[in-house]
Amino acid sequence: MSLHIGIDFGTSGIKAVLFEDLARPLAEAKRPVAVSRPRVGWSEQDPDVWVDAAFACLDEIAATTPGRMAAVRGIGLSGQMLAALLLDADLRPVRPAMLWNDQRAITECAELLARVPDIGRRTNGAPDPGITAPKLIWLAHHEPEVFARAKMLLLTKDYVRLALTGDLASEPTDAGGTQLFDVVRGTWDPTLCAAAGWDPSHLPPVVQPWEAAGGLRPALAARWGLRAGLPIAAGAGDNMASTLGAGGARPGDGVLTIGTSGVACLVDAAFHPAPQSAVLTSAHAAPGTYLSMGVVMTATAALDWAATLSATTAADLAAEAEALAHDPAALAGAPLFLPALTGIRTPLNRPDAQGILAGLHPEVGRAQLGYATLEGVAFLFADCLAAQRAAGVPADRLTAVGGGTRSALWLRLLATALGRDLALPGDADLCATLGAARLGAAASGKGASDPALTAPVPIRAVVTPDPNLGRLLADRKSRWNALNPAPATPA
Repeated sequence: MSLHIGIDFGTSGIKAVLFEDLARPLAEAKRPVAVSRPRVGWSEQDPDVWVDAAFACLDEIAATTPGRMAAVRGIGLSGQMLAALLLDADLRPVRPAMLWNDQRAITECAELLARVPDIGRRTNGAPDPGITAPKLIWLAHHEPEVFARAKMLLLTKDYVRLALTGDLASEPTDAGGTQLFDVVRGTWDPTLCAAAGWDPSHLPPVVQPWEAAGGLRPALAARWGLRAGLPIAAGAGDNMASTLGAGGARPGDGVLTIGTSGVACLVDAAFHPAPQSAVLTSAHAAPGTYLSMGVVMTATAALDWAATLSATTAADLAAEAEALAHDPAALAGAPLFLPALTGIRTPLNRPDAQGILAGLHPEVGRAQLGYATLEGVAFLFADCLAAQRAAGVPADRLTAVGGGTRSALWLRLLATALGRDLALPGDADLCATLGAARLGAAASGKGASDPALTAPVPIRAVVTPDPNLGRLLADRKSRWNALNPAPATPA
């Protein structure tokens, strides 16, 4: 028996899970994390809340499994990507972290592209306000005193690892999202740093995701009953960790994450950048691979919005839509929804895009709004996959994970819109923490050659395309396409 802990730092909450043999969850703890939106389009978090929440989760696991903690062999981390967290000389935050869905740096994207015209083929993709480098330029323009105090840039999970170990580090999956990192070379790039106005000496060392990036501080080890110096893996960005935890480690594997945002994560043996379609491409957490990511900016967040508008819950709205799905006439009369509530990334690169609800009439009710939301997100996923396939990225096997997989209708819509079977792994909600735990196992074991990194996962069900639904979607997709704005100028 082997025990490992995986911790996932999501946008709205943090989860830690103690796994036995990288399969059975023995204990789980969650803590919510608040997002601050001081202005329209801004999205920030207090980074010390990440640390407090992670420590509280470990406190709870230690309390519920006191006899197990001493046998834990390693800890791995998974974290929300693309944040801009600046630290001072004492490694304390100089301001709240700017998150992946912060949209304020739109102007700075054009500025960065003008400075580095080929940036989309050297880094993870075309400049986007959610990515780190444009945020740095914005801070230099709008908060110069804060920017001048900054002596280190860290990403979400890396800041928590610093609290756990006292060591600074990052790794290629997360570093690849900053646009300061050459994805193919696997190193920080001085010319990219110069374009963003950032000193390369103010960046952490980079190690591989499956390598130890520090050992647990003795005081914390005593607090939780863990071994002092316990290896903490470098870890991975949340998309890479979720893909790894869902069994996506070989070229051709694909994992659709239906969470707050949606991401089509396709494992590739080669670097196939597609900045012209706003596809993000970074190193994967499995050795020798890359991860192509088509991004849907609002997935379950769109359903949450529609539920709030309808004075109900997201689960109830999805259930009402499911009941409606047995009436083809009602579906055909549902409105069309472009759920661009925080812009469109893949494939149009239009962070300024706004949501559109078209085709309203007196018979439209709550259930039809729910259906239109699920359908609109499915159409966005289909556009992502089309852009990735056009770039030469394989997609031979697809798996779906995330909170959106609780809706059977949503899964049928996705499978039908994509024209592909969707596999559902067991414990789909734990994929990010399992991927992190796998990296923790490798860091305490055989590193890049550890079988934990590529082990398959059990599949509990397969969702197939629905031919009847397909005929309806074909007509509605052609009309839905007309709601989309023109793509941005190709990068």
